[in-house]
Amino acid sequence: MRILITGGAGCLGTSLLDHWLPMGHKILVVDNFATGHRGSLPDHIGLTIVEGSIADVDLVERVFASFKPEWVVHSAAAYKDPDNWAEDTSTNVQGTINVVKASLRHGSARLLHFQTALCYGRPDAVPIPVTAPVSPFTSYGISKAAGENYIMMSGLSAVSLRLANVTGPRLAIGPIPTFYQRLKQGKECFCSDSVRDFLDMSDFVAIVDRVLPHSGVAGVYNVSTGEGHTIKEVFDEVVAYLGITPERPVPIVPVGADDVPAVVLDPTMTIKDLGWSAKVGFKETIRRMLNWYDVHGVTAIYSHLKG
Repeated sequence: MRILITGGAGCLGTSLLDHWLPMGHKILVVDNFATGHRGSLPDHIGLTIVEGSIADVDLVERVFASFKPEWVVHSAAAYKDPDNWAEDTSTNVQGTINVVKASLRHGSARLLHFQTALCYGRPDAVPIPVTAPVSPFTSYGISKAAGENYIMMSGLSAVSLRLANVTGPRLAIGPIPTFYQRLKQGKECFCSDSVRDFLDMSDFVAIVDRVLPHSGVAGVYNVSTGEGHTIKEVFDEVVAYLGITPERPVPIVPVGADDVPAVVLDPTMTIKDLGWSAKVGFKETIRRMLNWYDVHGVTAIYSHLKG
C-alpha cells in the first residue's frame, strides 16, 4: 500500500511508521518539523521524507502527483503557540483543505484524520459522547474542528478519530513527560485540578488498523478507554515509578482559563460499530511510557496551553 502521512514525524505518525514499514508498505511523510523531529524518522528503503508545510498548496500537489497515495493519514496539526491564530488556521484549516482537494483530484481511496478531544470545548457532562456538540474555544480546537468539517463534507471515504491522550513512543506533550523530566532533575512540579483519559499506543494502532482498510467505515468516532484519571494520579504513578519521596505534597492548582476541567471521551459508539475497545489499563499505559523514557529520554515538550 502507498501511504501518505502528514505530520509523520510526530508521536502518532512515527508509531505508525514503526508498525507499517516492516510490512512492506511504501510511505511518504510530509512534515515541517515544527513539533516533530527529523531524528525520529528511520532510514528505511520504504520511507520518503518531504520537508515542508501542508499549507503550501504547490508542495501538496507535487507530493500527491508524484507519490499517488492510496491511503492518506492526516496527522499534521499546528498547536505550538496558542496565540498564533494565523499559523493554526494556515495548517489546520487551509492545510487540511489542500490535503482534501489533492486526495479528491488524485483518487486516494481513504483518508484518516486525527482530531483533538478539545473540539468538544467545555462539555456539559463526561464521558463525552460522540454526538455531543462541537464547541471549541481555543485557536487549536477551533481550527481543528473546522478542518474536520471540511473533510466530512468533501465526499471522500474518510474517518475522523477524536482521540484521548495517546501515550507512547516519542510523546512530547502533556503531564507525563513533564513530570518525568522535572522529577528526574530534582525540580518541583504542580498538578492542574483536571481529569483526562489516557490511551496506550498499542490500542491506538489497533483502531487505525481496524478502520483504515475498510471503506465501509466512515464518519466520526471517539477513541478512548472511557475512564478519567486526575493529573494527580499521573503524578503519583511517575513518583512511584521513579521511587521518589516528595518533600512536600504536590500543589494542585485550578484549571486555567484556556483549559477544560474534565475531558473524558465516551467510546460506546466505537465499541458498538467497530468492535474495538481499549485493552491496556491506566497504570500499565503510564508504566510503558516511563519505560520508554528510561531508554530514549524526553525531547522538547510542547503544549497547546498558555504559560
